[in-house]
Amino acid sequence: MKPFDPLLNVGLRFGVMSLLIKLKSASFVYLKKELNATQGNLSVQLEKLQQGGYINIHKGFKGKYPETNCSVTQKGVNAFEAHVKNLKKYLHL
Repeated sequence: MKPFDPLLNVGLRFGVMSLLIKLKSASFVYLKKELNATQGNLSVQLEKLQQGGYINIHKGFKGKYPETNCSVTQKGVNAFEAHVKNLKKYLHL
């Protein structure tokens, strides 16, 4: 069996990817709320996913307020699907 993807073998990063696979994109605020994450931890984990090429991070403004949105890349989709397939093999599903 293949080793687990180190970028997806962390709970919060796996959670982020799970949501982004379903939604295609989401705001930082939404991810923070849904994953019950702290701002600092989520920021660090998003940066790691971005560095790995799994997500894109878009910073801008909504009116006068800063807004950060994240979207999944095709590389991220492929990696997530491979990781889930690998998990199923380990669990004999």
